[in-house]
Amino acid sequence: MFDRLIENTWKRLLTEEEEFDKAYLSELASFLEAERMQGKLILPPQELWFAALNHTPLDQVKVVILGQDPYPTLGHGHGLCFSVEPDVTPLPKSLLNINKELASDCGIDNSHTGYLLPWAKQGVLLLNAVLTVEASKTHAHKAKGWEKFTDQIIRLVNAHCEHVVFILWGSYAQKKGACIDKQRHLIINDPHPSPLSAYRGFWGSKPFSKTNAYLEAHDKVPIEWQLPKAL
Repeated sequence: MFDRLIENTWKRLLTEEEEFDKAYLSELASFLEAERMQGKLILPPQELWFAALNHTPLDQVKVVILGQDPYPTLGHGHGLCFSVEPDVTPLPKSLLNINKELASDCGIDNSHTGYLLPWAKQGVLLLNAVLTVEASKTHAHKAKGWEKFTDQIIRLVNAHCEHVVFILWGSYAQKKGACIDKQRHLIINDPHPSPLSAYRGFWGSKPFSKTNAYLEAHDKVPIEWQLPKAL
């Protein structure tokens, strides 16, 4: 399954770390194949499992936004956390809240879309902790091995990149980011944008302007958060 990871900077370092030879990945591959053989629909499609890595090479990472697992609705997710395909309406509620905070923070109106690929192309690694899910069953692939793999991705960013902004929304993401060196990177810890928790401090947290201020302070090009009207 790892032939779907085609981006060379990630593949090279993961090979050097002998990650592909570890038992947990063999067990994960066996689990996913067994699910497929039982006729279960795995989302996103296999060619998109590593979309976050393929669209954002390690040597271009400036920001990491960490999600949990893909949307379980067919036609929504495409391998980038929080992002949905261009024609999806209405937008998922967490994404609606992300757009609302962006409007409040930076005066940017992205209400027309939830397709975040332009962010990924600028160096925003939109990484889910778990890269697959069974259709209609949130967290169905939790604790099957993906978390170990994405922990390694976070460690590689921490070790090989400088002055990255890690946006960790909610306690799950914050625990997963425990290995990040706070002296080398900026960590933004805020409540999750879900309607169940946004009222606890996500509103007014200004993660987007804080991110760009930090990038500019370290001589990096800020992120253009405005998404195009048509792609």
